[in-house]
Amino acid sequence: MPEVTISDDESFERALKRFKKKCEKAGILSDLRKHRHYEKPSARRKRKVNAARRKGRRTRAY
Repeated sequence: MPEVTISDDESFERALKRFKKKCEKAGILSDLRKHRHYEKPSARRKRKVNAARRKGRRTRAY
């Protein structure tokens, strides 16, 4: 779990922004969305294959 310590001169909004950035970097929200509903193994494989194709297209384009 990401943890943020707030100094005396730091605003709450700034600390919240740092916390959100740490959560995003740790992949907590994407993991939560991924586990929200059950995904069949065939659907998971299909999603991974499509992601690999997209990634391959991006790397070949450059």
